[in-house]
Amino acid sequence: MFMKGKAVIVTGAGTGIGKAIASKLGEMGARLSICGRRADVLDQAAQELQSKGIEAFHSTCDVSRREEVEEFFDQAVQRFGPVFALVNNAGSSGVTKVTEPDHQRWESIIGANVQGVYYCTCKALESMPEGGRIVSISSILGKFGVPGYAAYCTSKHGLVGFTKAVALEVASRSITVNNVCPGWVETAMAREGMEIGARAGGISYSDFREQALGAVPLGKMIDPQEVADFVAFLISPAARNITGQSMNICGGQVMH
Repeated sequence: MFMKGKAVIVTGAGTGIGKAIASKLGEMGARLSICGRRADVLDQAAQELQSKGIEAFHSTCDVSRREEVEEFFDQAVQRFGPVFALVNNAGSSGVTKVTEPDHQRWESIIGANVQGVYYCTCKALESMPEGGRIVSISSILGKFGVPGYAAYCTSKHGLVGFTKAVALEVASRSITVNNVCPGWVETAMAREGMEIGARAGGISYSDFREQALGAVPLGKMIDPQEVADFVAFLISPAARNITGQSMNICGGQVMH
């Protein structure tokens, strides 16, 4: 009942982790505003939410474009009121070797993963009430490096610092700011990453997947629903004294 009627925004909610998070929070009673860049998958996600009786407003939005973020958030607030919780999930990945520069891809990844989180957080805080919640979805690549993924690693490391700084800025308002760092999650993005890794290594997808999971102590892919449950906990009253943290959900792949 805690989430009943509260306005929540989830970015990148058309597929994968974002879709699972939106569904989880909607089932808890949140009034959802979701966005993404692909109209087709976003329309489908919104229809699925509404078929469950969940209040959901949706609109296409490229979070790397400040004017689009501002328009989307203004529409969301007009419909459902001040933003109680923001989930920064939208993001982008891809190979960016600094020895083979692709400046356009670098700028695209940094734009979505860093600038986008900044724009959305700034806009959400304009209306967020005392005790609000901000949760960003980073990655365990925010804790270590992977060759060929300089832009992605840079962006996800950046979210760790961003989370700490913003948490301190808004602590006086009892707003918590946290960061979730998943490992291998069963999503299209993860499959694409594994396919790229397999091609680079000259092995099959199944062999690469087996090797990747061999580095995970629990030996399993993470279900998007597990990430959604973790986010729901961080938004709940039980997590009211957790802030400025970047927490792994990775089957033990990273231990600090």
